[in-house]
Amino acid sequence: MRVALDAFGSDGAPHPEIEGAVLAIKEDLCREVILVGDEKVLSAELSKYFYDPARISIVHASQRIEMGDSAAASVRTKRDSSMMRTIALHKEGQADVAVSAGNTGAMMSASLITLGRMKNVLRPAIAGVFPTQSGHQVILDIGANVDCNAQHLMQFAVMGSKYYEFFFKAPQPKVSLLNVGEESAKGNAVSKEAYHLMAESKDINFAGNIEGKDVLSGITDVIVCDGFVGNVMLKTIEGVGFSIFEILKEQINKDWIAKLGAMLSYPVYSYIKKKLDHTEYGGALLVGLNGISVVSHGRSNAKAIKNAIRIAARIAESGFVENTRDYFERL
Repeated sequence: MRVALDAFGSDGAPHPEIEGAVLAIKEDLCREVILVGDEKVLSAELSKYFYDPARISIVHASQRIEMGDSAAASVRTKRDSSMMRTIALHKEGQADVAVSAGNTGAMMSASLITLGRMKNVLRPAIAGVFPTQSGHQVILDIGANVDCNAQHLMQFAVMGSKYYEFFFKAPQPKVSLLNVGEESAKGNAVSKEAYHLMAESKDINFAGNIEGKDVLSGITDVIVCDGFVGNVMLKTIEGVGFSIFEILKEQINKDWIAKLGAMLSYPVYSYIKKKLDHTEYGGALLVGLNGISVVSHGRSNAKAIKNAIRIAARIAESGFVENTRDYFERL
């Protein structure tokens, strides 16, 4: 599996990308990683690591899309950016997947323009994998489409269901619609119509509405929402996880009894921290495209980049894109 990696995407680029690529090769997560970016800088940094030179290569790109750049404008004006070249390598067949920790909006725009949307897919979406009390679940959309109609949500349900099925090898995953109540009559007009479409669909295993309090409970496998709600939920979950550990630290440092209790409970805290750590999940997949684009958090470290490569390679091997394309072409 050949992975094209935007080496100038993250906030700390190119250090997390280079180290992540080396780790991915050492752990044999893919056959080859192609680092895309300023060749002079990458060569100098890469020389500091011990790795198999036959499995990590560099493709030069003279520009970089910054986090503060306009997504649409940067895609038009920075044709030789590391992000655009990364996706182009995938489009041209020189790489099996494209991975970037850069500007999410630009990654979506660049992927859509370069790879194209699957036939009959109304809107691509960003699908993220989240931890739950009993395992994992897929949530989409988490940021690509802030305004959606019922048909968009219905297609997200199908794509999310197929993603879960192929990625986790679990047939007939349960799909739920994020809403303000469990009853079918709850929500706004779009939610009610989307509920009706999903309930009548034979292509998904619809489990009804789910409320925000149950998002991480593990009672469902796929959660569908628009990009506005999904992105707010994503940032809220990240913030809550961070705040919990900050509160624990504050309380633990108050007296020696608390510190002793923390030492005895360390395995539990360690497990919770790992389960809520976004670096464990690497990146989110842009579904509905004629290819595989994985976007990671801008604050990604080497571990997150390595896991993004792992996820991208696993998606490519799963057959998800081919099966989803066939489904929508038959519509």
